[in-house]
Amino acid sequence: MTDDGPLPKSVLARGVTLLRACGDSGTALTLAELALRTGLPKPTAHRLIGELVRLGLVERTPDGRYRIGLGLFVLGQSAPSVRELRDAALPYLGDLHEATHENVHLAVPDGTDTLFLEKITSRRATPIVSRTGGRLPAHCTATGKVFLALDPRPPHRTLHRLTPRTLVLPGQLARDLALTRARGFGVNLEEAEIGVSAVAAPVYAHDRDPRPIAAISVTGGTRRLDVDRVGARVCAAARALTRALSA
Repeated sequence: MTDDGPLPKSVLARGVTLLRACGDSGTALTLAELALRTGLPKPTAHRLIGELVRLGLVERTPDGRYRIGLGLFVLGQSAPSVRELRDAALPYLGDLHEATHENVHLAVPDGTDTLFLEKITSRRATPIVSRTGGRLPAHCTATGKVFLALDPRPPHRTLHRLTPRTLVLPGQLARDLALTRARGFGVNLEEAEIGVSAVAAPVYAHDRDPRPIAAISVTGGTRRLDVDRVGARVCAAARALTRALSA
């Protein structure tokens, strides 16, 4: 079993499971760690990871660990929808970073997670765990709450706790998502990292679309992040990007 359900049966699906494990970790993993994270038998993981290395999608480090390869990065960057969205968003992300001097993200929904397509940061920004290409559970991130709040399908899964402030009770999360819809932006108050909070607003392909295709967020230290002030800036940037995408 994997965290998302039964072990996939097809070779392709098992290969994707290994790729996701490599990508989600943020660090190189040993074969034993990959087998543990994916639930794959070690001989199967060894055979498949060797094929992924041969294809250039995974690379083997000098100490025998495995990490996402350059080939997969190039392949992902070639997706037109990802490239067009990222290129359109970069000016607005840059303006937000200049205004706040904090971490700025462009994220898209990915199953039960939020996937960070882009991250702009600097030495002045609060150090945080997120990274370009990384994922975090939607229920404990500001961008993820935007997606959940505007998705008519409720999350049918166990909500894992990342910090003592993570909302894991369905009723708590439902109230928070209702507040997200009412004010127009999502807020994460130390729910993914202690001492770190975030504000996010939805981005639509067209003004009249009911569900967002992406979200923009600003993430920083809780003590210096003014939620209302930053929320207004993030909403303005998200609306501007939506207009640009609609043109």
